[in-house]
Amino acid sequence: MKVIIDRKKIGTRQKLSNFASLGGLLLLLVSVVLPLIDVTWNTYSTIIMVIGLAMAMIGIYFANRWVKKPRPEALLDETLINLHDTYRLYHYPALPCDHVMLTPGGVVVLETNNLEGKFSYKNGRWREKIGLGKVLRYLVEVHLGNPIRSAMDDVSYLKDQLSVRIPGGETIPVWCVVVFVHPRAVLEIEGAEIPVCKVEKLRKHVTARSTRLPPQLYEGARKVIEGVL
Repeated sequence: MKVIIDRKKIGTRQKLSNFASLGGLLLLLVSVVLPLIDVTWNTYSTIIMVIGLAMAMIGIYFANRWVKKPRPEALLDETLINLHDTYRLYHYPALPCDHVMLTPGGVVVLETNNLEGKFSYKNGRWREKIGLGKVLRYLVEVHLGNPIRSAMDDVSYLKDQLSVRIPGGETIPVWCVVVFVHPRAVLEIEGAEIPVCKVEKLRKHVTARSTRLPPQLYEGARKVIEGVL
């Protein structure tokens, strides 16, 4: 398998999240020190404290997204690494989806979730078990949302792009899988419209299509994903 990853995008977002976190903490420190220097600066201290708290929370939120380990791309690579070189796994391409795989049989959107906890899906609704730790981290942690809807929206976008940019591109199969990558995620899934699995069960879902794409469609899909076409 070939892995194509935008490390510059990851590095930039990691630096920004660290800058926001440290900058926010520094502003909080300044807000504490100012009244000690001059009590008439209390108003400025309050304003700085609010700004610092907001910056720190934003920084922690994005650190959970871009710095927190285990990293989704690393776990995907580890699971799929032994696939043939005709499988190309893209991390953070210039597309709405963060992870997409070009396979000999089509294109797969991988909608990842890196949260720990117990998650269930039934009758079209997601539920997440909320403990005290989750409550305390609510404002600074990425939320579950509706990963099935997000994945299906990305599939629709890719289908549109392939059909518009490639002659015959509307015939390229595009499907999606919701992948929970955190080792302490627990799933109870019933009646999901698309596959939902832990990362260790992903391989069978990306290799399920036995019909191979014609070379010109495979190459066209590659160019669209890589932003060449």
